[in-house]
Amino acid sequence: MTSKVEETAAVTEALGYEQARDELIEVVRRLEAGGTTLEESLALWERGEELAKVCRRWLDGARARLDAALAEDSGDGDGSGEEGSE
Repeated sequence: MTSKVEETAAVTEALGYEQARDELIEVVRRLEAGGTTLEESLALWERGEELAKVCRRWLDGARARLDAALAEDSGDGDGSGEEGSE
């Protein structure tokens, strides 16, 4: 049987970038608004950290794909450097 923490981590990992970003925005909004107990604030902070990691992984993956595409594109050119300008 899996623990609640493991289940939550698995669900968090499955989030898309936009979902994680939107939830992170809501977490930050709630923290900035105040009015939560220390325990609630800590739980929100921890959730925010998890969501930030998900967003970072998505962004790192997107950067790697862009870098690979740019590297592939620069290797396909005829060396003129003029293709696609203006």
